[in-house]
Amino acid sequence: MKQNLTTKLIASHLVEGQLAAGNEIGIRIDQTLTQDATGTLVMLELEAMGLDRVKTDCSAQYVDHNLIQADSKNPEDHRFLESACRRFGVWYSKPGNGVSHPVHQEKFGKPGATMLGSDSHTPAAGAIGMLAIGAGGSEVAMAMAGFPCYVKMPRVWQIRLDGQLPDWVSAKDVILEFLRRWGVKGAVGYVLEYCGPGLASLSAMDRHVIANMGAESGATSSVFPSDEEVRKFLRSQQREHDWVPLQADDGADYDRYEEIDLSRLEPLIAMPSSPGNVVPVREVAGQPISQAYIGSSANPGYRDLAVVAEIVKGKQTAHQVSFDINPASRQILENLVQDGHVLALVRAGARFHQAGCNGCIGMGQAPATKTLSLRTVPRNFPGRSGTREDKVCLVSPETAAASALRGVITDPRTLDMPYPRVSDPDQPLINTQMLMAPLPAEESRSVDLVKGENIVSLPSFDPLPDDLMVPVLLKLGDHFSTDGILPAGTRVLPFRSNIPEISKFCFDIVDATYAQRARDVREQGGHAVVGGENYGQGSSREHAALAPRFLGLRVVIAKSFARIHWQNLINFGVVPLTLLDVDVYERLEPGMRLRMTDLKRQLRAGRTVTVECPEIGRAFGTEHQLSSRQLEILISGGLINWTKRERQGVTQGYTTSRPSS
Repeated sequence: MKQNLTTKLIASHLVEGQLAAGNEIGIRIDQTLTQDATGTLVMLELEAMGLDRVKTDCSAQYVDHNLIQADSKNPEDHRFLESACRRFGVWYSKPGNGVSHPVHQEKFGKPGATMLGSDSHTPAAGAIGMLAIGAGGSEVAMAMAGFPCYVKMPRVWQIRLDGQLPDWVSAKDVILEFLRRWGVKGAVGYVLEYCGPGLASLSAMDRHVIANMGAESGATSSVFPSDEEVRKFLRSQQREHDWVPLQADDGADYDRYEEIDLSRLEPLIAMPSSPGNVVPVREVAGQPISQAYIGSSANPGYRDLAVVAEIVKGKQTAHQVSFDINPASRQILENLVQDGHVLALVRAGARFHQAGCNGCIGMGQAPATKTLSLRTVPRNFPGRSGTREDKVCLVSPETAAASALRGVITDPRTLDMPYPRVSDPDQPLINTQMLMAPLPAEESRSVDLVKGENIVSLPSFDPLPDDLMVPVLLKLGDHFSTDGILPAGTRVLPFRSNIPEISKFCFDIVDATYAQRARDVREQGGHAVVGGENYGQGSSREHAALAPRFLGLRVVIAKSFARIHWQNLINFGVVPLTLLDVDVYERLEPGMRLRMTDLKRQLRAGRTVTVECPEIGRAFGTEHQLSSRQLEILISGGLINWTKRERQGVTQGYTTSRPSS
């Protein structure tokens, strides 16, 4: 049978389930990726499981998000992560070595391998022919312990690329074009699989840009073939031995088809405050800006920064513009230094920042209030930059550089200069000095975890009760993101290892009273939240489920859920229910009470759960999409409770996979 590449990758790792769209399947995970904003919880979860050593081929922990050391919290967490890597057999990437996704592609990514990462942009690794999926930290911890990753079998969407990109148009414009067509939920349930003659002109790092931001469309992952361009990239990283050719069979079937003619694209921009709010740059040109920010996991490559250096060389950026340069890896920075590009950037007015996520996650570089900030980052949700009333736009490096020079949004095609053609170096400087290899197993067992005062053990949660009577504390609109549920930034993320403290910031962006009100009713049975379409889009951070659960959240009723947050709710014992009649959403309001009786029986009996609401005078129907395995996780009170039970050999009429040896 002829197979597309996605199906080949899944079939070669399938351990449970059938390859039919919508079925729950279990796949073997070869590699895992964790970063410091989510990794501390992962390591605490491994400790709670009693794990001796990770079971994957390669697990890597990166320190790239929380680099600002304003006090002792972040450096103490870095020490904890280093000790945990030594204890559990994980690679450790030191602070300042770079952003997880490009560094992993440089050092560890392998065509044909599967990867699970506690970061929503993990699918960037699909650039070199991997099947890489973002997930909550609990699921990543399970994969590190040798359990399969469970997902719904995705549909596969073929994206055929024809032609070649014109001057002043680059890979960022390709994914912005897809988001312009389909928005932030258009690819939910799909893997985006790229093919076609247009691939020949896209480097492995160009493909990284596209695969990274595929997450903004709601896609489960993005996959590119492993072709000669991938071989060239691995050769440049002195890892050609890891290359294998991979592509779809000729005539393979897909669930959906799309064509993008690269030659017809133009510079695009996602206006505030959604990655799906995309228009041509020429339509909004002339609006003044206060910041041009270049770098991040969405445009991490050497070319992305070198082309900017060539554009601004010998010039000075506009006086009112903060021109921020964020190298994505130390290795890329070294090559930019060697080739003279750093000097050109500095002389043009660049403010250089350490290799890491930085302002993308609101860790510094916050823009001025209500001023336009043009950024090459992957998302622009409200407040994510660190400024509550921000106006962040997503653009290519070319558009950011042109706009920095003129001080207004500028179509780079209007610059009076030839387009600088820059390619990745064939033989770059290679830097592995800031990667710490795992200790041998016999040494790792004697390592003690180093816990500072800010490292607090995970809270324990009770199983799901038979009956719930809970008030609605919040009602939220469509596309409400995890950045809205639990903000990032310097104010909040340093408490990532301290759930009681970080919970104080829950929903702070929309209602500063939520945390206190939730604590007030926690002992009376908890509370509910009502959401719109695509509830929980964005970051994979499980804190956005864990912290509200700590405050007593028991159920979320929404029009629809983003995949990762939906699973994170289940993993911490919060019931995610989808409205059968979306008109009910208009009638539900904060303060109303929701009653669910005989809840465990209803969940196990079928897909529907009846919810009573005295204030609207009638019951209404909701639906869950949980597998039998997910049901038992939810009823147990979450994944940690369920895992402890499984390790004790307790089952209740369903089959689970045991950890691999």
